[in-house]
Amino acid sequence: MEACFLRRLLFVVLTAGGTLADDGQVTFVSELLSKPAQKLSKYGWYANVRLQRFHMPEETAIARWLFSVKKGHTFHCGQHNVTIHIRWGAPPVINPTGSVFPNSTLWSPSLSLTLPVTSQSVTTFNLSDPAAGDWYVAAHLPEDDGRIEQKGFPSCSYFFQPQLSIRRAVDMPVLQPDAFLTQTAAPDGPARLKLYVPEFASSLSVSVADCSSGEAAENENCSLVLRLGCASLQLDPVRVNCSGIRCSASLPNPPWNTWLRVVVESSQANRTVTFKVVSNYTVGCKPKSVGLEADDDFAKLRGNSSPANPVSNISVVSDTVTVSNHSLAQVSQRPVSACVGTVPVLFEELDVLSLRFTPVSGPNISITNTHPMLLSYPLHTHASGGTLNLQLTLNSTNATVSNSSNVVACFSPWTPVLELNHSQRCRTALFGGFSIGVNVSAPKAVVRLPFPQSTTWYLTLQLTCNSGDCGNTSVVSVVPEVFLSACVEDCGPYGECRLLRSYSYLYAACVCTAGWKGWGCTDDSSAQSYAHQITAILLLTLSNLFFLPAIVVAVRRSYLTEASIYLFTMFFSTFYHACDQPGVAVLCIMDYDTLQYCDFLGSICSIWVTILCMARVRDLIKYTLFMLGALLIAMSMQLDRKGLWNLLGPILCAILFMVITWVYRGVRRRRCYPPSWQRWVFFLIPGLLCALVGVCLYIFAETEDNYYYTHSLWHILVASCVVFLLPPKEKNIEELGWSRGWSWSWRPRVCGYTLCQSNKEELYTVT
Repeated sequence: MEACFLRRLLFVVLTAGGTLADDGQVTFVSELLSKPAQKLSKYGWYANVRLQRFHMPEETAIARWLFSVKKGHTFHCGQHNVTIHIRWGAPPVINPTGSVFPNSTLWSPSLSLTLPVTSQSVTTFNLSDPAAGDWYVAAHLPEDDGRIEQKGFPSCSYFFQPQLSIRRAVDMPVLQPDAFLTQTAAPDGPARLKLYVPEFASSLSVSVADCSSGEAAENENCSLVLRLGCASLQLDPVRVNCSGIRCSASLPNPPWNTWLRVVVESSQANRTVTFKVVSNYTVGCKPKSVGLEADDDFAKLRGNSSPANPVSNISVVSDTVTVSNHSLAQVSQRPVSACVGTVPVLFEELDVLSLRFTPVSGPNISITNTHPMLLSYPLHTHASGGTLNLQLTLNSTNATVSNSSNVVACFSPWTPVLELNHSQRCRTALFGGFSIGVNVSAPKAVVRLPFPQSTTWYLTLQLTCNSGDCGNTSVVSVVPEVFLSACVEDCGPYGECRLLRSYSYLYAACVCTAGWKGWGCTDDSSAQSYAHQITAILLLTLSNLFFLPAIVVAVRRSYLTEASIYLFTMFFSTFYHACDQPGVAVLCIMDYDTLQYCDFLGSICSIWVTILCMARVRDLIKYTLFMLGALLIAMSMQLDRKGLWNLLGPILCAILFMVITWVYRGVRRRRCYPPSWQRWVFFLIPGLLCALVGVCLYIFAETEDNYYYTHSLWHILVASCVVFLLPPKEKNIEELGWSRGWSWSWRPRVCGYTLCQSNKEELYTVT
């Protein structure tokens, strides 16, 4: 579906003699990506954010975003600030309300731009050598002020549209290991290369040699700038300023299984520099090879599955040797050449945004102080919209753990840290990691990462001791649990985890209730107390009891159909608001959607039948309009339940019909209808005032803070206006609607061959 809105215009703008590459080795092409305009919303929770995803191709040299915000109406709305967030690899984690994040939840801030908007504003954002992959742009208006706006009324609306223009190289030279490559760097055209970093590469170095500008001596200062890596907004590429004819840059723990960008540019104006560049990487250690036999892995896989816990859609994400759950003798006899141990991991898709990773050999992993243990967890693009959870538990039942022993762990994306000690930081060359540890005093550690980057995450585990010598404690057992969930702890008791969608991309967020807020609905700074929740539910439910006088009056005046509709409205409005309450004070007798539909339908039908009853027409016409209006209202409720015209439409139609009948009678009688001034002063005018005040409160005055009071007052005013506006009983209608021709024993009197009942109605009687 996204392809319907994605326009790709490919133009060849540079060839062998272009303006951006004077060396004639690189050809650049331009692409334009555009997204449709979306209406912005005030921020209340993450669903109010307009999220767009852009795919950045490989070898992109320059990316330029164009953000435009346009006001949707012509009337004055003042100036609003639109906040734009940009992040690579996953949606941005934002916190405009300044709420407290849940415990053990770690997140990195994204780039934020503020765009003041009056009628229309445009801003650009340029980025050189951006990282390849998915980039996410999120935009929203300031924090919601709590006002409840009725759908259908004109309001201040702003539309946000992002566009991306990129320029990429289609034939970027590949830098082979230990092979010199001659390149030329001009002031307006840097040399761009790429090299591939294999798995288990522990370090990478790129060197520049034989630098010369052609016009100077060989030992002249060439003033080159060497950059390794791409810009990801969180971390910049490694930058080295070269002086002389030689320089080099090195990366410890470079990213695995990926293409790395190398850019060499001249820092002096009007000088073209020729140089030679070479790369080299080293592999510090590799795990022991397992050969080509996979029978053992399948045996472990079958051993892990059971009929009680069936495994579906499972893939082994690591095919190297496992040393977990082995005997201590086997671990201690591991060859010296195998300086890292890896554990095969099962990858299980349980549901949408629900993944589970399980070691093949069992939950327990044996950790030593001599070599680190490595586990890998691949996350694809569709998994970046959830929350990645890591729980590390020390199992002290299999071996004795000393108080000076610690199991340190580093959880990092793209590449692992293969050496862990007290001085080694949990950080790679281009990306940061998350460090945790467990010991006897703290045997459990938890890390939660909302919206993790879509790449392979690595968990490195190693045993360390404070004194350097662990003594008898050479092997300990830990249980690493890694899984992906939609939200942080399912948003807790005061929140609901909801699945959101931006075109084909799915992500999840928490919507909080009862004043709780935050990423996991754990911030109670503005939470409602239990007494406040009880007060709110009592106000909204007991205020519906004001329909009882309307029901009694309708029955006394023989309007049984109207009384049944009022009873229907009172019942479903009471239980709908009992089910609609936030927090723990909730009572639902049936499905929430059914209660809401019946409440809205009954409220509008009550107004419809009351106004038609005031028109005083024949029963045949009145009940036909009752049924036809109820069917049309039911249809409109199904189409758009909260639309403004679903309320105003039936009211205006009923009032128009009533006015026509009253004018017709007034013209025919040559006097005002109803003619009694007492009827106008004591009934019609008070009823109209109650209805007008109630509608104004419902449409203009309701906010999230005063909703309990204003909506309860709306119930009271609507029920009161029915008591005032309901017309008197017709003279020819007996109590409870039975005609004079029927007795209490349900035995009609017969006058000749017909029933003694007159069907003639007095249409012009005023009481």
